[in-house]
Amino acid sequence: MLNHKDHGEKPQGHSQHKGANHPTHTMPDGTVMHGATHGGGHAGHDHSAMIADFLRRFWVSLMLTIPVVAISPMFQMAVGYHFDFPGRDWVSVALGTIIYFYGGWPFLTGLWDEIKRRNPGMMTLIGVAISVAFLYSTVVVFGLVEGMDFYWELATLIVIMLLGHWLEMKSVAGASKALELIVKMLPAEAHMYHGDMLHDMRVDELKIGDLVLVKPGEKIPVDGTVTEGSSSVNESMLTGESVPVQKTTGAKVIAGAINGEGSLKIQVDKSGKDSYLNKVIALVQEAQAAKSQTQHLADRAARWLTYIALGAGFSTLAVWLLKGQTFAFALERMVTVMVTSCPHALGVAIPLVVAISTAMTARRGLLIRNRTAFENARRITAMVFDKTGTLTEGKFGVSRIQPLSAEYDDNRLLANTAALEQQSQHPIAQGVVAAAKAAGLSLPPISNFASITGKGITGKVEGKQISIVSPGYLKEKNIEIPSEAAGSDAETIVFVLENEKLAGFLALSDQIRADAADAVRQLKAQGIKVFMATGDNAKVGKAVAEKLGLDGYFAEVLPHQKVEIVKNLQMKGEYVAMTGDGVNDAPALAQADVGIAVGSGTDVAAETADIILTDSRPSDVLGVVNFGKATYRKMVQNLLWATGYNVIAIPLAAGLLYPQFVLSPALGAVLMSLSTIVVAINAHLLKKDLT
Repeated sequence: MLNHKDHGEKPQGHSQHKGANHPTHTMPDGTVMHGATHGGGHAGHDHSAMIADFLRRFWVSLMLTIPVVAISPMFQMAVGYHFDFPGRDWVSVALGTIIYFYGGWPFLTGLWDEIKRRNPGMMTLIGVAISVAFLYSTVVVFGLVEGMDFYWELATLIVIMLLGHWLEMKSVAGASKALELIVKMLPAEAHMYHGDMLHDMRVDELKIGDLVLVKPGEKIPVDGTVTEGSSSVNESMLTGESVPVQKTTGAKVIAGAINGEGSLKIQVDKSGKDSYLNKVIALVQEAQAAKSQTQHLADRAARWLTYIALGAGFSTLAVWLLKGQTFAFALERMVTVMVTSCPHALGVAIPLVVAISTAMTARRGLLIRNRTAFENARRITAMVFDKTGTLTEGKFGVSRIQPLSAEYDDNRLLANTAALEQQSQHPIAQGVVAAAKAAGLSLPPISNFASITGKGITGKVEGKQISIVSPGYLKEKNIEIPSEAAGSDAETIVFVLENEKLAGFLALSDQIRADAADAVRQLKAQGIKVFMATGDNAKVGKAVAEKLGLDGYFAEVLPHQKVEIVKNLQMKGEYVAMTGDGVNDAPALAQADVGIAVGSGTDVAAETADIILTDSRPSDVLGVVNFGKATYRKMVQNLLWATGYNVIAIPLAAGLLYPQFVLSPALGAVLMSLSTIVVAINAHLLKKDLT
């Protein structure tokens, strides 16, 4: 097979990470969920079950809420219709009780958990609000006090909270999927030698020193040393090296890499936790566990609103009782305070913005997996790009065609080269064939195809002996390499010989994405430093960095080194975003403050990242920053309104202007509902900001 480029072996050693912790997530009900082990584990299953449980409670509660709202006198007065029947109150009691205990159960248990932890927050406020509404409504229906029930308010509050918290839980789901997908990159079985016979054996049963055979096109099952055979191996999704590496006797290979056209006999060097992929797993676990769980603005606002609402409510009850008012009047004032300040608007403020921004950004090719990271995109000061598949296309394209014989023009040289290269699965060969197809060329028939071991390929084309060879072959045959073939450090040159005479050459390179330069320029214009970290060699890295005008680059780096690059930038005070597409990028994507995966890459990178660019355009990174800023701005506006209206509403609800003006529970609920409508309208205005 053609050895298109001389590749030195990269060191395979990796730093050990002791005791990598599993990521944890605190669920909306206060339950702490621990990340799954490599295989998923029960915790990952429980996490998914909780998400499904919230969604199920939402739909059941929504179905029951519709009749509760429809028969509510207060809702009927607001809308302007009348509908009544015998036993209406008891229907409201029955449905309201089911909604309270079934739909509200996560919040009631969350309330109890927050009280036990002495950490009141959103769950405490929701739990108190729905409990006050339920208890007050029940005593009204049973005739213990005079007033109007609030079952419709109770029901809608629970429904909205279930939906909001389901959205939140979905945003943190899937942290363990990255680890499962990494494991799936390994084949389950290997062809192991028993003497001269081959037997298929489970990979996890292999021992150090065992011999295995890897056939053409198969994934390499273990980290090991080639003892026999020669082949090009694609390690791009593991090391970031864009060009497949030629492996011969004595070369090291990595589990998960894809074998090329030859067969390889490999001796097992590492197994289990010492393998390359398992070290990547440990790195991802460590980075995910170390990433702080940012406390959302809504939680902080809810905590303060909890203190204010509870304090104001019970103070109102006490003050009116001390002033000689009846218990019914004092309780009504307390209920009005609670209903007026209940977090309907607060519950909508964040989830609705998230839902809208997620839908809008998805249309632009941005998939948000971690909303906290998305909101924090406004803080990015340093952007680290992977090269292969991110700033570049990740596949070879013909960049130059240079005939050196009068008998050849560009098309004939390309057609003859492609005719031979179509027999090969090498990425460079595929790049040549793709270029010929794109040019609409018909390929001539060939015969007597053969491989020049380690140097190239040869065969009869149009009756002439055509060879496609590497620079090493020319040196061996004392054929002078033309000055035009010097090219760029980022180019790979293949030479075309006709009857052992130089007919021309083709230059191929991993093409820089069309919008990469503009994306880098605009990021730098926003004050963001742009770096590149690649597993490719230093010459290629330098060429790409200079062409794009980067602030710096790091070449020949392994996964643990990419993590160190991110960590070092963070230690310097930078808020770091990492953009990549390969397994080798997964640990750094998890370590970064904002991890961005391009959609053309592996599922592992996508599951580890916070944000996925489905169209793989570097310019979409700008969308992450700009949309993140707009979304955060809208969230702040909503939170200010959702909490700010209480400054006026709570004193009125408590009876500050009594007897000149008394805010009834019904009017308090209307004010609260109006605040929700305002927040919802403002959230929808985000669509204008994102157009």
